[in-house]
This record gives sequence, C-alpha cells and structure tokens, in this order.
Amino acid sequence: MDSPSLSEFDLHLFGEGRHWHIYNVLGAHPRSENGVEGVQFAVWAPNAIRVSVIGDFNDWNADHHPMLAHGSSGVWSAFVPAVHAGAIYKFSITSKSGRRLIKTDPYGQSFELRPSNAAIVTERARFSWGDGDWLARRGRWNWQHSPVSIYEVHAASWRHHGSGRWLTYRELADQLVPYVLEMGFTHIELLPVTEHPLDESWGYQTTGYYAPTSRFGSPDDLRYLVDECHRHGIGVILDWVPGHFPTDEHALARFDGTALYEHEDPRKGRHKDWGTLIYNYGRHEVRNFLIGSALFWLDAFHIDGLRVDAVASMLYLNYSRSEGEWLPNVHGGHENLEAIEFLKELNRVCQQRFPGTLMIAEESTSWPAVTRPPELGGLGFNLKWNMGWMHDTLNYLHHDPVHRQFHHDKLTFGLLYAFSENFMLPLSHDEVVHRKGSLINKMPGDDWQKRASLRLLFSYQFTYPGAKLLFMGGEFGQSREWNESRELDWGLLVTPENQGLKKLVQDLNGLYRREPSLHGQGFDPSGFEWIDCHDSTQSAVSYVRCSGDESTVIVLNFTPVPRFCYRIGVPSPGTWQEVFNSDSEYYGGSNLGNPFPMVTDDQPWMGRSQSIELTLPPLGAVILRPAS
Repeated sequence: MDSPSLSEFDLHLFGEGRHWHIYNVLGAHPRSENGVEGVQFAVWAPNAIRVSVIGDFNDWNADHHPMLAHGSSGVWSAFVPAVHAGAIYKFSITSKSGRRLIKTDPYGQSFELRPSNAAIVTERARFSWGDGDWLARRGRWNWQHSPVSIYEVHAASWRHHGSGRWLTYRELADQLVPYVLEMGFTHIELLPVTEHPLDESWGYQTTGYYAPTSRFGSPDDLRYLVDECHRHGIGVILDWVPGHFPTDEHALARFDGTALYEHEDPRKGRHKDWGTLIYNYGRHEVRNFLIGSALFWLDAFHIDGLRVDAVASMLYLNYSRSEGEWLPNVHGGHENLEAIEFLKELNRVCQQRFPGTLMIAEESTSWPAVTRPPELGGLGFNLKWNMGWMHDTLNYLHHDPVHRQFHHDKLTFGLLYAFSENFMLPLSHDEVVHRKGSLINKMPGDDWQKRASLRLLFSYQFTYPGAKLLFMGGEFGQSREWNESRELDWGLLVTPENQGLKKLVQDLNGLYRREPSLHGQGFDPSGFEWIDCHDSTQSAVSYVRCSGDESTVIVLNFTPVPRFCYRIGVPSPGTWQEVFNSDSEYYGGSNLGNPFPMVTDDQPWMGRSQSIELTLPPLGAVILRPAS
C-alpha cells in the first residue's frame, strides 16, 4: 500500500541537508493512517528504479510492499498496515543496472544481534527519564572552569557476568555507576555503542548510526544506563565515528547501486589503512545523515557529548596517502574543504540545540583552531585530545631514569602550546593495544619502580593543565594488554599494591575536583606558572597551578633517587603543607616525604622572594598547599 506524500517541507529540508529531526521522518515509524495501525517506512535511494520493504511480515517478498518515489528528492516511502514494533525488515533495492540489492535501514533504530543484520521496527521512546535536574544544570554548566575527568569504557570488556557473558546495559549501570562514583570521575566515555557487525572493531566500523548495539540490550536499556549516570551526577560521552564506514554489503556501501554515501573515486572514497569507505561530505543528504545521527544521540538518549573519532583523517585529502593516491581540492590544496564545513556545522548545530554538551575532537595534527568558534575561523569543538602531550610523556617515561636528563624537553615542550587549544589529556585505549603493552608495563625498572612511575604519571596528568581521560584498567595497574574479548583483570585488586594504585587515582580525582587551582583555569595560561623547568640533571620539574587567590605547588621527581633539602621558590610567604604524596605507603610507596608544615625562608629562589626546602620522594610527586 503506497503512503501519501511525505511533507514537502521535510523533503526540502533534507535536500538542503538541514533537517535536524530527520530520524523522525526516514526509517521505520509506527503510526496510524485513516484509523489503521501500521508502520511508515522511508528510505533515501535516489538512483534506484524500484524499492520495496521486505520483512518477516511479508515473507521477505519484494512484490508485496513496493515503495513510492517522492519526485526528485530520492526518498521512497510506504505505509504498511498491521505491522507493529518488533517487526524485522530490510529494503529491496533495484539499481539502474537491474541488480537487486538487499539493504538494511541506514536510519534503523534497532538491529538484530550479529551476525544477523536486519533492522527492527522500534516504538517511539516511552522511557520515563529522571534526569531533569541534571539536564537543567548541564545547560548552565561552565565547563571551562569545572573539573572534567573521564573514565573511558569498552562495554563488552569492562566486566563480565559470572557466567562469562557480557553485562547488559542495565547490569552495567548497576555495577559501573557505583564504581565511577567511588573513583571520583565526572564522566564516562563509552567506546562506540552504535551498532556494528564485528566485535573486534570495538565499534569503530559502524553500520547503525541511529541504533545502540543489541549486544547489551534494547534502546531503553541504554537509556536506563544514561539515566542512572545522570541521577548520580555522572556525565556520559559517546565515541562517535563520522569519518568512515565499513564495506559490508548489507549496509551503506553502494547503497542504491551507486557510490551514494561514499565517493566513486577511491582516491577520495577509500581508506587504505582501515579498508573502509569515506563519506562524501559535499552531499547535502550525507551531511544531514551524519548530523542527524549526532543530534539523535543527544536528543533521544540524553548523551552529554560526542568524542569525534579520527578527525585528522577527515581534514586531509592526503591522509595516509602517497603522491598520486589522492586528489587535491579546487584550490589545489590537501585540505578536505567539504569535511571542514561539515565539522563546523556539526559543532554549531549540536551546541546550539543542546547547550552544555561537549564536542571533543580526536585530532592528532597541528591543524589550527580546532577548539575555536567557526565564526573565528575554527572548527568549533569544545575540546581536543592532546596527542602530543600523551606521546611525549609516554616516550619520556619509557626511558631508563638515568637517561631521562637527556630528554627533559619532552616534559617542558608541551607548555609552549598547552593553551593554543582547549586540550584533554588522554591515556586512552589506543595506547594499551596492538603490542604497545599496558600502561604499567610501559614503565622501566622492577615492579616497585613500575608502580611508582605509574603513580607519578597519574599525578602529572591530574595536575597538568587540561581535562583528563583514563582508559579502564589503568587506574588499578592492569598488567596485561587490553583485549576486547576478555574482562579486565579485577583479581589484581586482591594485592595491596594494586589497591594502592586505585586509591591514588581516587584521591587525585578528589583533589582535582576539590581544588579550584587545579581546574578553575585549566584552559587559560593564567592558571599555570613554572617554578623550575630547567632541572634536567635531577629530572625534576616544579610548577604552580592557580585560580584567583588559590595556588597549588606541584613538584615531580622522575628518578628513583630521593632528593633531600630540595629548595624551590613558592608563590607566597607563610606555611605550606604537603596535601598529597604519590610515595605514601597508603598507595604502596616508601613513605618518604614532608609530614610536617614548612615555613618559607626569605631566601630568594627561582625568581621568587620566598622559598622552602623539601624532600622529594623517589619517582614521586608531592603537592603543596598553603596551610589554612
């Protein structure tokens, strides 16, 4: 049965690439027509000569429910009576060459569990949210002057059920939320839970841009997880992948027999590294598909922000390509002009429609103004992963401490650009896979030195300017490299040493959230001052974090040699006390430090009129505050 025409306004907005509720128009939507209950199906396939909806309700027969083409819009639709939520369906598409294609719905909001891949008709959400207060606060949130500490989670491998299966979204909520509260993180970030066919892709080869993966339950089960997080004051970031998509025949690739979502020319349309296809960002309907997906997650699931994957691969036409393997833009350059405009519009629309949400770029190059507004020439993201800080820091710590004095610039160079963007400091999943080893096993030395170095790394991360991100398992010293098919090694927490690491991260989160000096000016150069960045011979650095009248002094010793009577200049006269020591026996350290308050001397030091002497523990960090 043919449906009446979709709204001309809907089709007009979609053709312009600006229908921000397109997920309520295309796809499958239960509704009533002339008193008859059924489902409205709609799909974009402009180069097809025939489209039918097929499913378990018509024996998968393409002759039963042909769809109506809506003029030049490329949209086809059909109202099918007596079909209800839970029905399984696909589209039968006949290309201009006469080839019959069986495709799943790009706008499907639920899918069968892999390896099956049909879409499932889903009711409009009726979930009873309880996060109104959270959303109201989020709309007023001044994130640039607030703590942002993110726990990065892969849902399939954080923890397993006692039977060995995955946890459901609801089970994850009941276990993860208390854990994140205990640890003190402000947000979780989920590796992609958009539907995907291959477990080993971790969700980064997405086929269902409007559907949470059915591996862990229903869409409402995911809503339960987000709602539980919000009710307990925890934000939820979703890893989102608009840079490429897989070549699976059932999905977007050559959707109507042509390169519809991708480019025809492989020099623009294929990723060599990942064996995936690149979106054609110059096509209005493709941009609308992607921006609609972003808005869908913010709207239908109350997600608090998106971490946009692989932005660098979108910005450069010659990304990971040799000469002759890419095509220049209209000006002869290597910038992907259409992708740049897409990202600007994505960020503008998401932040306008959902104030307080965070748009985060995984961008690994020196592309300028990633976190500056589009009207000032930027891309419009809120935050950018600081890959330079991460690589330099891990490279520095990889060296034996005796050699670190020759690589001291790895610690200091980052401050030359630390405030050129709003940076996030990531210790992410990418650093603990593909034979890179776990965080703790990147550290040299014996077991004690490895643990001390990891405590020092976390202390450095939480006191350095910028937002924080830590991948699951790092917080308690996961020793095996991450494997997506295996849960974390929770058994390690029976040892005092691993319990100490976990407690250290808890206390660092608490200190970071409690002390305005550590988060109040995290993206402003006024919030950081070096005390001494030149002590390469002792591999030590010291700095001040400040906000208003609040000041905190941080001193880091990157060698296993204790430093006694180590003098530093301090911001103000009076009594200073140690409020944190990564070498505390409470965390598994040797308990060397400064248990008593220290009164400043009038001895000028390091350009400051007042100074103190302190003890630096081996491979340790001390944090000092003025005594109250």
